[in-house]
Amino acid sequence: MPREAWTSTLKGRHLAGRRKVNTGPELLLRRALHAQGIRFRLHRRLADRCTPDLVLPGRRLAVFVDGCWWHSCPVHGRKTPFTGPNAALWEAKMVRNRERDVYSSATAESLGWTVVRLWECEITADPQAVARRVLEKFAG
Repeated sequence: MPREAWTSTLKGRHLAGRRKVNTGPELLLRRALHAQGIRFRLHRRLADRCTPDLVLPGRRLAVFVDGCWWHSCPVHGRKTPFTGPNAALWEAKMVRNRERDVYSSATAESLGWTVVRLWECEITADPQAVARRVLEKFAG
């Protein structure tokens, strides 16, 4: 089945260059964890379609940093329907993102990892507090 083609629009042009790794929230969290003495590995693939943003292998802790817009944060995610020539494609993409999040968490857990999912907004609001939350999982 052929995939539908995206229509290039001026409104969506800024999305083309978005980072997938080493995002601002990821870097804030990594700095906060590192300052607390925690060492970790980045983007370690645990299984097909399951690559946490960082892992603490000794404690089998997998941390995913979810962008508010891309992963449909309940506070900051999109509240209105998509419009324009790509509306159906955008909606399908967001559904796939949410499904992939559920799949990757379940996969990591089935492999014996403790999963921590963090929202971009939590990290940017208080990276130190979020790092402490990860540390609680690390110690637990």
